[in-house]
Amino acid sequence: MSSPLKPLDRQVVVITGATSGIGLATAQEAAKQGARLVLAARGADVLDAIVAGFNANGQEAVGVAADVADRAQVERIAQAAIARFGRIDTWINNAGSTIYGRIDEVAEADSRRLFDINFWGMVHGSLVALPYLKRQGGALINLGSEASEVAIPMQGMYSASKHAVKGFTDALRIEVEQLDEAPVSITLIEPTAVDTPLPQHARNYMDREPKLPSPQVDPHQVAAAILHAAVVPMRNVRVGMMADIDIMMERLLPGVSDRLATSLVPRQQQDGPPRNPDGSLYASRASGRIYGPGNA
Repeated sequence: MSSPLKPLDRQVVVITGATSGIGLATAQEAAKQGARLVLAARGADVLDAIVAGFNANGQEAVGVAADVADRAQVERIAQAAIARFGRIDTWINNAGSTIYGRIDEVAEADSRRLFDINFWGMVHGSLVALPYLKRQGGALINLGSEASEVAIPMQGMYSASKHAVKGFTDALRIEVEQLDEAPVSITLIEPTAVDTPLPQHARNYMDREPKLPSPQVDPHQVAAAILHAAVVPMRNVRVGMMADIDIMMERLLPGVSDRLATSLVPRQQQDGPPRNPDGSLYASRASGRIYGPGNA
């Protein structure tokens, strides 16, 4: 890169999906390190409360209520960053959701909506952010998953969307970093299962309450990886030992990996019935929680 990435205390950082889970953990860690924040999410009330908390602590933040599936709303995020801080140094495409259910049982409308959030939301953020990042150098960080490279049964559409995130990010990196030689670092973050409210926000077709399989990593561990990529150019960053193990198994012994993956089906189900099967696919359910229901 011809322009080095700045220390976080000199950065303006945009984070989508900032009102829960990894996004909120990343916002907290970035604020502690002195970054100025532009936080985006669908739930305006929760977002306003989070932003007010940062500002009350002397940490500069602005919130933009936006659905990343809508390109025009994503452009408003960038406009708010420029209006308040004059530039964008790091843009983190974190907003995402999932669907629990067999592929042949999931409604096409729900599958398309998931892609609108997980894939097209990331595309919108990337293409909106790039002109600003190219001006003075910066980092574009996309949240993939272990599922960007390994299929997860009962979350097939999520896996497909995260595979698409990886394909787009890899192609964009070649065009921007290699062909254009632009001073932009493009990173894909690939965590294993993370202890967040993602299952409670999921669209659920199962007859049981969903959960994530163990072991799970702490959201702050993923936040640390994201913020490291904001100051040190990185290509792909896997978070959690199981991500490395599962991806290696998929590459070396794909047949064995497929058979082992069947064990994930019961490990993604709790004993009780679904609590809110509609989830947050079409409307925000964020409550300002970083961790899943088993933690504070």
